Amino acid sequence: MRKYGKKYQEAQKLVEAGRSYTVAEASELIKKVSTTKFDATVSVQFNLGLDVKQADQQLRGAFVLPNGTGKTRTVLAITNKIDEAKAAGADFVGGKDMCEKIKNENWFGFDVIVATPDMMGELGRLGKILGPKGLMPNPKTGTVSPNIASAIKEIKAGKVEYRTDKEANLHVIAGKVSFETEKLAENIQAIIDLVNRIKPSTCKGTYIKNCVIASTMGPSIKVNTIA
Repeated sequence: MRKYGKKYQEAQKLVEAGRSYTVAEASELIKKVSTTKFDATVSVQFNLGLDVKQADQQLRGAFVLPNGTGKTRTVLAITNKIDEAKAAGADFVGGKDMCEKIKNENWFGFDVIVATPDMMGELGRLGKILGPKGLMPNPKTGTVSPNIASAIKEIKAGKVEYRTDKEANLHVIAGKVSFETEKLAENIQAIIDLVNRIKPSTCKGTYIKNCVIASTMGPSIKVNTIA
């Protein structure tokens, strides 16, 4: 059985067992129960009533949070549109040369890769390197796009990716505990609205079985997803 430290146990006492909090209440409480000295990340975690063995019930995509994530992501753009990518704010830009750098130098000085479709042949050769790290660009998450500038700007603005795991759980970053309560609540509500919006038509029974928010190393807070 997992043992929790004194700070965690004290924070846990502030969360009423069995209670479902409104988004506004949870957004305020998450600040009080954060136990870290650093600016902890807040995430929304769902358990969904999906059969993820069925392809049409696997959720994957990306969207831009209203108030960003509180973290600036380092972007590598693989494209021939060098000037366009640089102007959009990419931290590193290149083509085959950057692919060679990753392959030969084991270089991972970036958080996300965006690419134009014409470069996917080059990136495809790095599948065994990028795939396990979750870094391979994908059209579903908007990281493969002919409009490289737009893709970069969305990531810099606070675009987050989501994907169901094998147990039909879905985790989405909502921001930082340092966010103003109203802005954090707005991000959390946007995530809940998104999950409701992308419900597969083939889903039967209860869709959102459970929804909690939690900060890094902090206790979880159950959230009422019904407005």
